[in-house]
Amino acid sequence: MRRTCLFIALIAASLIPTIAFSQTPQTEVSRSVEGGGVKVAGWTGQVDAKEAEAGMTLNSAKFAKEGEAFHVVTGPAVTYWNPANKASGDYTVKARFTEPKYMSLNDHPHPYGIMIAGSDLGTDKQSYLYCAAYGNGNFIVRGFGPAPFQVNGRRASTDPAVNKASAKGEPVTQEIALSVKGDKVECAINNKVVGSYDKAAVVGEGKLKSTDGVYGIRFGHNTEVMVSGLTSTKP
Repeated sequence: MRRTCLFIALIAASLIPTIAFSQTPQTEVSRSVEGGGVKVAGWTGQVDAKEAEAGMTLNSAKFAKEGEAFHVVTGPAVTYWNPANKASGDYTVKARFTEPKYMSLNDHPHPYGIMIAGSDLGTDKQSYLYCAAYGNGNFIVRGFGPAPFQVNGRRASTDPAVNKASAKGEPVTQEIALSVKGDKVECAINNKVVGSYDKAAVVGEGKLKSTDGVYGIRFGHNTEVMVSGLTSTKP
């Protein structure tokens, strides 16, 4: 009897990894947006390299103007910019981001936010930094130089300043700003600095070429957001 129980236990143990693996959720796939493309004069963008490898293009997402706001629907993860929008020295770039129906196009929260320090954009040598918020109270600061590099860690961070949607399908709004101040780069969300980083930690080999450059807006995949008040100001 003891041998029989041991044999059954060994079989059960060998099945655990298989069962656990079979219950792992599938990665959400980027979906192409109907009527996509960049529809605002002077603006352009680029989808992430992995999205391009999967056949996604700028026409797989939608960037349009509605009144004074930009209406963005993704598709692939993408960054948009107008080459005329540049900032240098000490400055702050900010905008208001409203997700009208939280998680309406995805099965988990996706980020959106401000991009600064763009250099060689649209090429395989591009570099830029972004701070983005999620509608669940998280935020993330990362860069491309041209490969992705982490700033506030491998995963998103939580801060009470980041607004949370009351439920799926409900609206949530974030005021997001990225600032260069002396030897610091700061991300503020809803008027609170949630991350402050040494400029030396984000500029250099494999990271930013400089904190000067083009600014714009950044979005995760399968997300709908309204963006208003995109501006760059000096101290």
